[in-house]
Amino acid sequence: MSSILVYVLHHDGEFNKSSLGAVCEAGRLAAGLGGQAAAVVVGGDDLSDDLCRSLGSYGAARVYRFRGPEGLAQPAIDAIATVMARDSHRYVLFGGGLLGFEIGAGLAARVGGGVTMEVTQVLVRDDRLVAVRPILQDSAVAEIDYVGEPGVIIARLNAFAVTSGGDGAAVVEDVELELSAWSTRTRMVRRGERRGAEIKIEDADVLVAGGRGLGNAAGFDLCSQLAKALGGGVAATRAVVDAGWYPYSAQIGQTGKTVAPKLYLAAGISGAIQHKVGMQGSEHIVAINKDPNAPIFEFSDLGIVGDLNKILPKLTAAIEDGRGGREG
Repeated sequence: MSSILVYVLHHDGEFNKSSLGAVCEAGRLAAGLGGQAAAVVVGGDDLSDDLCRSLGSYGAARVYRFRGPEGLAQPAIDAIATVMARDSHRYVLFGGGLLGFEIGAGLAARVGGGVTMEVTQVLVRDDRLVAVRPILQDSAVAEIDYVGEPGVIIARLNAFAVTSGGDGAAVVEDVELELSAWSTRTRMVRRGERRGAEIKIEDADVLVAGGRGLGNAAGFDLCSQLAKALGGGVAATRAVVDAGWYPYSAQIGQTGKTVAPKLYLAAGISGAIQHKVGMQGSEHIVAINKDPNAPIFEFSDLGIVGDLNKILPKLTAAIEDGRGGREG
């Protein structure tokens, strides 16, 4: 019997990074509850047995597969609700993103469960789960318990790290159901992504982020050059996005995106709490700021005090020279 169910989004034969993080987290939490984690996947022929079984290496003991329209909220709600009605699941976990929010909220209404959004941490306490989420513009955190079950937990995007460590292949079970009448009224016409940044920052391993310390929009040229040398993407704070210096699609923080790259290089960013919550899960954080008392130095792995207009070009040149030497 599974104690936690996870909805796993996929596209073109690959599982969504944030969803995989949710599976990993569900496996860890389920072990703490003395149960197992299971996953629900919705889609067509690209959901092969091998692909579904691979979720076992992330912590899912069982995968419920429904052959239906992927990327639409209502069919996914039908599938998850069907599994929940048949098997007992105490909690349902979503990895975040717009579709995760829509499905999670709709599912909570369907099954009469409590729902918490923008969750950044989940705790096991007294044989139950407690969701932790920022409140008051991320200046404080709240712990949310659930009165009755099921509890629906919708994470902030990339809140959970992707790790392996499961027991291998998951058991795959096909789910048969008849979609609700309203679930067939919507169809996918075309799937695309919001553009505005060359690299999808949620999935980037390296990010160079710019803040007001860049001085103006032209300062992002320095960030772009360094990001290109590192093979990464460019991100921005809310202040510079609001000023029109860089597209909203690259915004990190409370009202932007949550990222967890291997390297996060912050240039001219003070490190306000609203920005911190969007990037504190980064594996390595390097900060460049002329203010030695900037808050970002308090949680950086490496801090450089100085003029970023001089430091960034030199750092870019050093990386390009080093790469050229290796290739030669």
